[in-house]
Amino acid sequence: MDGFGFDLSSATRSTAVPGAHFGETPLPARPLDAGMGVAVARRTVFRPIDEECFGRVADRVAAGNMALLGHPLSPSERIEQARLRNAIATGALLTSGRHLQHGDLEQPGRNMEVFTNCATAIASFAKFYLLLNGSGVGRAYDDALTFVDWANAPRLLLHLSPSHVDFPHSNEALCRLGVDLGLLPWGASAENVDPVRAFLAEHLVYDLDTVPAGAVYHKIGDSREGWAKAVEILEAMTFRRERDRTLVLDLSDIRPCGAPIRGMQGRPASGPVSLLRAFLNIRRHVIDVAGSMQPWEQALQIDHHLSVEVQVGGARRAARMATKSWRDPGILRFIRAKSEGGLWTANHSVMVDADFWRLVQAEPTDDALSRHAHLVFAEATRCAWINGEPGFINGDALEDHRTGTAWNKPVHEDGRDFRSDRYQVDEAASLLAEASRRAALSAFPVTTNPCGEIALHVTGGYCVIADFAPLLACPVKLDDVTPGRPADDVAALWDARVEDSVRLGVRFLMRANGMDALYAEEVARTNRMGIGPTGLHEYAWLRFGFDFNDLLDEAKSAPFWAMMARLSDAAKEEGRRYADVLGRVHPVTVTTVKPAGTTSKLFGLTEGAHLPARRQYLRWVQFKGVRDPGTGEWAADSDPLLAEYAGRGYPMRTLKSFPGMTIVGFPTVPLLMRLGLGERSVTAGEAPPAAQYLWLRLLEEHWIGARQGNQVSYTLKIFTDRHDLESFRSIVRDEQPSVRCCAVLPSRPDHELGYEYLPEEEVSAEAFAEIVQAIDDAEAREGVDLVHLQCA
Repeated sequence: MDGFGFDLSSATRSTAVPGAHFGETPLPARPLDAGMGVAVARRTVFRPIDEECFGRVADRVAAGNMALLGHPLSPSERIEQARLRNAIATGALLTSGRHLQHGDLEQPGRNMEVFTNCATAIASFAKFYLLLNGSGVGRAYDDALTFVDWANAPRLLLHLSPSHVDFPHSNEALCRLGVDLGLLPWGASAENVDPVRAFLAEHLVYDLDTVPAGAVYHKIGDSREGWAKAVEILEAMTFRRERDRTLVLDLSDIRPCGAPIRGMQGRPASGPVSLLRAFLNIRRHVIDVAGSMQPWEQALQIDHHLSVEVQVGGARRAARMATKSWRDPGILRFIRAKSEGGLWTANHSVMVDADFWRLVQAEPTDDALSRHAHLVFAEATRCAWINGEPGFINGDALEDHRTGTAWNKPVHEDGRDFRSDRYQVDEAASLLAEASRRAALSAFPVTTNPCGEIALHVTGGYCVIADFAPLLACPVKLDDVTPGRPADDVAALWDARVEDSVRLGVRFLMRANGMDALYAEEVARTNRMGIGPTGLHEYAWLRFGFDFNDLLDEAKSAPFWAMMARLSDAAKEEGRRYADVLGRVHPVTVTTVKPAGTTSKLFGLTEGAHLPARRQYLRWVQFKGVRDPGTGEWAADSDPLLAEYAGRGYPMRTLKSFPGMTIVGFPTVPLLMRLGLGERSVTAGEAPPAAQYLWLRLLEEHWIGARQGNQVSYTLKIFTDRHDLESFRSIVRDEQPSVRCCAVLPSRPDHELGYEYLPEEEVSAEAFAEIVQAIDDAEAREGVDLVHLQCA
């Protein structure tokens, strides 16, 4: 009966650990979604040893995670590893992109930062280090929490040996650097680089013998830790108000651009010029003009310039969240910072509370706070109407704020709350202690990660997160199931496997919480995690026969919501039970719904809680590399997949906003459309905002739950051809207070948005069919399934 070779009778054996319904005999791996799913796996998951087999990925990820126990596995633990492997291989437990990428038997010797999707930081050096490790990082820029005044920075001198292979000697290299620094216009010719030479002569130290006596000299190490330590030294000296001293940072030991990074599967290094750009921009745009900015704005600018260099680091783009209290005097400047200041590397949100909404929903009065609240709301929605930011986060509804546990975090004077085997704070220990003291008195001691689904302490914390895909726990082929009417034995095994996936996932995450970590103190204090579903709409349709409108009728779709509540209870029960086994505190948070971009694309699922954006579209994916304009050949450091996709006829574009990058368009029809939903399908553009807010409230009630819950990450698009600014404001005023957080994004027709490209580009069914026919890739055509497209 089981399409994945499972003997149901084995579920009666070895029930001491969850996962019995997956069994211990290796199950065949679920095939990836043809085209897009395979492309994402090749780009972010597969290693050569995987041989493009997801089952091999499951083998190494399960083995690496179980190895975190730190001892030879007992018989029951070997059983758990086998079951965990099967849950991953079948797609039922997808974990997260970074676990699929980095998980292996060497995991116990690696730092936790590589495996954490979500983090926060209270200092620029900490944020930079976490970004370099691939974490998405949130930071609160409240007045009370940003107290380092960069007007007190030391005199900063920079040195890169002229003998370094990356030193910009040639006109071409000088031109590229000049464009990056804004010294030359975009598209400038390499013939006129004299302004760049003059700039470097003024801002670089060519001969270290000329450095002033008494200067602090630091040679930057060729590692993520080395880069962050340089920023720590600079930031700590600024905190100590050492403006009369000189700091020399030597970048000469940093490996050349393009050299492989072993800890990132050989991905290319950014080279010393990248970090040099960051320090030059910090000096020019912050230190030299610090007197014109408040400390919070200085910090926002510094974090931006550091993040830009992570953007081009070859491994991933930086992901940041920037928040600020609605009560701060500088909140209006913060609201305008993104649209007016060019700070494009972070999502900006205003932290609000019940008092804010009470004032905004009432008529304005002469009271100063009432006037302030109305002004903040009006300005935030005016800016958001233009570019979608800032958003509003209900800070007092976040778990640690609501329960009060956030104010219980202790203050450490010795830097132990940012210390691991790989990185130890020394210079900035007193800075972090001062931040902790201030946070203990803060109105908002909790903020979120960039996508908004995790609540984290403002002074720093982690959350390891994972996806489970209830649809993919189906024990038979999806095509063999009549939507809403699976056979009784199939339904029973399916339901049991979904719960097993959740329980196995909770244990998977808790073992990851035992890794060597910068925030080990906070991890031990909270044991925080976030497990959440993805592909919910496919699951609701195939398992229960419910479309989106059915799900909004809580009585009609009661079986679905009862299952969500059952799974939520199971996750939290397993968290408490396994914490007792491992001798750890019970998790502060367990449930979440994350965006689930990478994991969902592997199998063509709708992402997290989101509705399908479109019925058919081109999904654009970035790859490193460009063609030579003269020869048409790909540059030597280009991703080899580019040549392959070009040869097969996939649409391609070279980007200007991300130099050196090319996007490839993958024709995509969501799996939901291939499951026979037809005219009952609802896209994000078709669902009214009120309906989507109701969907979020139901998810918060039944899945997130009243305790131990994080948030649902969700972007709700408001289409400007249907709603004007006042209508947009009414929607936000009426609906946003009813959920913990939701990104509300005014959206215009694709061609009016002004972006160089959109991740998903809608095309007509006719044009879509032509694109598919022009691609010489049988797997991609199979994944598109034009027959279902014509019937949708």
